[in-house]
Amino acid sequence: MKNHRTVLFLLLAAALLVAGCRSRTDRSEGTVILSVTHFDGLPVSVSLSSTATAPFQVGTITLRNFPKDPTGTTSDLQSIELRSYQITYHRRDTGTRVPPPVVNGIFGLVPVNGNLDLNNLPFLTHDQILSPPLKDLLDFGRDTETGTAVIVLDVTYQFFGRTLSGDDIASEPASFTIDVTP
Repeated sequence: MKNHRTVLFLLLAAALLVAGCRSRTDRSEGTVILSVTHFDGLPVSVSLSSTATAPFQVGTITLRNFPKDPTGTTSDLQSIELRSYQITYHRRDTGTRVPPPVVNGIFGLVPVNGNLDLNNLPFLTHDQILSPPLKDLLDFGRDTETGTAVIVLDVTYQFFGRTLSGDDIASEPASFTIDVTP
């Protein structure tokens, strides 16, 4: 009887483990995963008065196309055609106002088991700089909501595309943090 309880307990634990496991492959369409694998040339701090660098850009973003089944066969039809990307912002400080999101079209092909480097993608454009709270830094030298001269933002990229076989693909969001000053 004790062995039956032990076996039953082990089976129940295994079932809970499997049911509780939500891997990324379960939530995305298709047979591949689009991933942001590398940022290069990330800023730590940006000054809005430095118009020579506007729009503000990331040096290189590397995207990689992973097959969900690495031991299975792959095909060129699993290559991903990029369609667009989105940038959203989240405050890391006490403020609640954020710049508006960026949605831009983009093109490129990320081959299955391959990489694509995207160079000089903007992370702040004039739309964000000319909207609160960043406009407050330019106009008043401080955020009028918090009274501080530094706004700490998480900048989050997400990329969207479609495999050549027609499956819609979205990358997981990838973020970095910047300090924005007047």
